[in-house]
Amino acid sequence: MIINICLLLVGFLALIKGADFFVDGAASVASLLKIPTIVVGLTIVAFGTSAPEAAVSITAALNNSNAIAISNVIGSNIFNLLAVLGVTALLAKVPVPHSIIRKEFPFLLIISLLFVGFSLTGFKIGRFEGIIFLALIIFYVVWLINNAIENRAKIEVAKPAFNLPMSLLLIVVGIVGVIIGGDLVVNNAKEIALSLGLSEKLVGLTIVSIGTSLPELVTSIVAARKGNVDIAIGNVVGSNIFNILFILGLSATITPIPVEMALIVDLVVMVFATGLCYFVAKQNYRLDKKDGYLFLAVFITYMAYIIIRN
Repeated sequence: MIINICLLLVGFLALIKGADFFVDGAASVASLLKIPTIVVGLTIVAFGTSAPEAAVSITAALNNSNAIAISNVIGSNIFNLLAVLGVTALLAKVPVPHSIIRKEFPFLLIISLLFVGFSLTGFKIGRFEGIIFLALIIFYVVWLINNAIENRAKIEVAKPAFNLPMSLLLIVVGIVGVIIGGDLVVNNAKEIALSLGLSEKLVGLTIVSIGTSLPELVTSIVAARKGNVDIAIGNVVGSNIFNILFILGLSATITPIPVEMALIVDLVVMVFATGLCYFVAKQNYRLDKKDGYLFLAVFITYMAYIIIRN
């Protein structure tokens, strides 16, 4: 047990640092290629900080442990919306760009409802549904890039932090760290769950989902404190879109994912959290302390519920 806990912590460290290196390198490459900040926040940073979730869920799918794969996506999305945005709003006022309210948030809400619909159809996410999700992520990225190119002159491009060789090195080191960390987290989380008599579902919804969402938390807080609003809010919304469409889509394509009846409640909470954050952000196009307290109160209530339930 002690060895498993130590290896789990090493895995989380590798995931977090790997994602950190990946994001720094990718963001620098984006700046060198003159990609707008909003695109960096919604794609490169969002997808980069979701790399731990991808590593954990895809590794779980390859090992036929999809109970962790689906619960990790649901738990991570709930954590991103309620805890990451909640803590970020407590530390700094977060203006929400109009483009996020008009486009990305509604899109996230639609695919979250689609996720629920697929789950209720036969209580599984099959290969066909997985392919639909993968097609949607391709559509989303192409649409986002085309839209950014059309409005490129209106958007500020950040100064690159590194030269091209260093940026590429950070990306490679980051990817290696994420892959190794993901393998350590999945294997040792399963062992700990079995040793304590806990279900894989509970581990995925709590320990794994929160641990793999730490990059989103740190990135959004730092971005908000530095005034990089597009990255702070775009990171969360983009990560959740990536989690559903790419991570769940690829996992289901590899191995169809059975959906336990108990997870339907968690899916409803995920959709509720998405709708709540969208509604609150739309009111004043910003998030402040009172919104942060509200999000965190809902998150703590949910965590208490799933611990008691399991």
